[in-house]
Amino acid sequence: MARADTGNSDSERREIRLVEEEDGRWSAIDEGVGVASQGETRSEALANLDEAVALHRGEIGDPVTDADLRDLGIDPHTVPDEPQEPDAPWFSE
Repeated sequence: MARADTGNSDSERREIRLVEEEDGRWSAIDEGVGVASQGETRSEALANLDEAVALHRGEIGDPVTDADLRDLGIDPHTVPDEPQEPDAPWFSE
């Protein structure tokens, strides 16, 4: 398992798992945050994971509004207020 350090001694250590999928693509999973991403290469998967973690933490991007959900055809009242455990097999392995 790879460990990533951003170079800042105050930064937290991250435990990241890289998985080469059967189709040759790569999945990158941040075990501590519970976020995953993928890419054609390991580098792309890791870069996509960094973006996904930053989005998850609210460090980049805009919050999703009820209007955004409606635009996607999702009833905002059906979306839980608290994060839910993902229904993804790589989080339960």
